[in-house]
Amino acid sequence: MTHAKRVLIAGLYHETHSFLPGRTLLDDFTILRGPELWLAVGEPSPLGGAMETARACGWDVVPAVDYRAVPSGMVADSVLESWWREFDECAQVALRKGSLQGVFLVLHGAMVTETCRDVEGELLERIRALPALARTRIVGVTDLHANVSLRMAEFSDALVTYHQNPHTDAKATAIRAAHILDSLLETDTPVRTLWAQPPLVLPPTATGTADEPMRTLESLARRMESENPDFLAVNVHAGFAFADMRDTGVSFTMNTVGENAEAAGKLDALCDAAMRTPPGRQTEEMPLEAAMARLVQYEAGPILLVEPSDNIGAGAPGEGVALLKALIAHDIQKAGVIVNDLEAVAELAALSPGDLCVLRIGGKSSPLYGGGCELEVEVVSRSDGRFTLEDPHSHLASMAGSHIDMGPCAVVRHRGVHILLTSRATAPFDLGQWRSQGIVPEQLFAIGVKAAVAHRQASDPIARASLYVETPGPCPGDLRTLPFRHIRRPVRPLDEP
Repeated sequence: MTHAKRVLIAGLYHETHSFLPGRTLLDDFTILRGPELWLAVGEPSPLGGAMETARACGWDVVPAVDYRAVPSGMVADSVLESWWREFDECAQVALRKGSLQGVFLVLHGAMVTETCRDVEGELLERIRALPALARTRIVGVTDLHANVSLRMAEFSDALVTYHQNPHTDAKATAIRAAHILDSLLETDTPVRTLWAQPPLVLPPTATGTADEPMRTLESLARRMESENPDFLAVNVHAGFAFADMRDTGVSFTMNTVGENAEAAGKLDALCDAAMRTPPGRQTEEMPLEAAMARLVQYEAGPILLVEPSDNIGAGAPGEGVALLKALIAHDIQKAGVIVNDLEAVAELAALSPGDLCVLRIGGKSSPLYGGGCELEVEVVSRSDGRFTLEDPHSHLASMAGSHIDMGPCAVVRHRGVHILLTSRATAPFDLGQWRSQGIVPEQLFAIGVKAAVAHRQASDPIARASLYVETPGPCPGDLRTLPFRHIRRPVRPLDEP
């Protein structure tokens, strides 16, 4: 049975770190409204994939609204209510002109506001509660780090999640999800989303899909999809540990047009595999001094010094300088680190390349960093901080598209260390970040990386080795140190002896 394919498209994208100070406000979001959503065409983002597929499939598109912000602290309630007002107004205007056969949503899946712990579940329930949309197909794309709730599954027809971390397939997944919606618009066949959740939460370092347990879980899910055409998508949601909600952690969903019993059995098998497959040891963190001792044994680089505790991609401000201080103390030459420090950049605004000054760097937003450091530095360069991704499949593209703005930047040098100072926390997921500031990363011996896994797409191809380093910061590898209040209990590893 063929229907007209009139589809409303909208997005709400934020990964929330519940334990950071401060609030993420409406002004922190980049907003596209109405026809502006078409600006995403050609971008390597999920929204770009959705809009391009909509055009290719001949949908009569109703572009609504897209809010997105980089990972950061708790979101103000007013952001959700503002998004909902804009979405609802657009839907009502569209419905006065005719029915909507579909709604396509670009979501993250780990957004938390001050009083709403399950933002995506809330908005999906509100959409389904609109009388004219009660039977409309609702399909969307979510980040692999989504904390998926039963409510999200119940009020959607299909939410399709990325397969890869780093998220090299974000746009491709949105395209796949849009094609699923397109096929559903051709039929009245019921589709169900089944959900299951083991008592497990993983730190970001354990969610890389090249490592365990994600490697095993993704392999099982892909095999299940290939063996049964009724399974439209088998989704492995790694979860985002720093968003404190009931359903934080690993979960699985099955979008199926087949029998529930078989699908439920497959989900049980995935839950069992998740509990039986221990995380790999590739990303275990070593004390900073031990890392320095290892570093000096290498004759050539680049050697990556990875700081998961200051993981900008998980919402950390990126202000830690413990690694910087260690590099200086050990007189490491040809090293590069990036520190987010708006105040330090502003202090350099009147200086020129070659000028010397004493500058206080980092550690200003949180006592977790253990303070900053004061250094005499030489100004190397200043810039507006804008660059274009070198890699269209960069993990950063899933969050921000291809054009990145770090805010005003400065490069300074202290002895053998180049320090890139940014005004906006920018995840180190593309080497264009370095090259745009006149630094060739391949020529560095040691590179500080404030990330957990998502940097690998960019940095691993040039690296001789990676050392995961234990430094102070708001994204600890030991989740038992965090003051969870809302997560279900018991859950591993929080309730392990």
